[in-house]
Amino acid sequence: LILLPFSISPAMAEAVYSVWAIPPEGVTQRLKKMMSGLRSEFGGPEFEPHITVVGATRLTREDAIRKLRSACAAGGLRTYTARISAVSRGGFFYQCVYLLVEPTPEVRPQEALTVMAASAHCCDHFEYEKATPYMPHLSLLYGDLSDDVKERAVERAKELDENVCGLSFPVTMLALYKTDTEDKTLKSWEKVAVCDLSGDGAGCQLCEC
Repeated sequence: LILLPFSISPAMAEAVYSVWAIPPEGVTQRLKKMMSGLRSEFGGPEFEPHITVVGATRLTREDAIRKLRSACAAGGLRTYTARISAVSRGGFFYQCVYLLVEPTPEVRPQEALTVMAASAHCCDHFEYEKATPYMPHLSLLYGDLSDDVKERAVERAKELDENVCGLSFPVTMLALYKTDTEDKTLKSWEKVAVCDLSGDGAGCQLCEC
């Protein structure tokens, strides 16, 4: 009996995926300027500005895309508003320094969807169970820093953009990212698919990677 090597296609191999809410281009560039300023002083890897909607979960690429498509196609998911409330710091690498996002910012009467509801909707479709209560935030800096250094980074972030607290913006796009949390260089992270929430009917489109 000769055993031949078994090859698993990339679509069938499991990896870690997350769903991110992507700010509009103008806001993204503003945030990137802050993030670049922080990295120049405190180090850390470069990453795209985002609010995590579904946390890291292990899936095949095919299944992750299917779940995003299902979430976007289902009724109830559309453009919603995110509002920055504060600059803060956390206790581990991926929550080093970040912008807190209000869980339920004021919305127009016709815009009932909130940050919390959008996450809950997507988590249901991904069958993702949160280990801790959802805290919507937009990371500015990743790193293993001491509390004193983190506090300096928080103050520096406030200096880099004095008016960032109170900033509101529409979330019109969700993105599926491959996010191996063991890779702190983030070099293996990649955008896989995007979902446009701004049209009459949301649709999932694969990105060319």
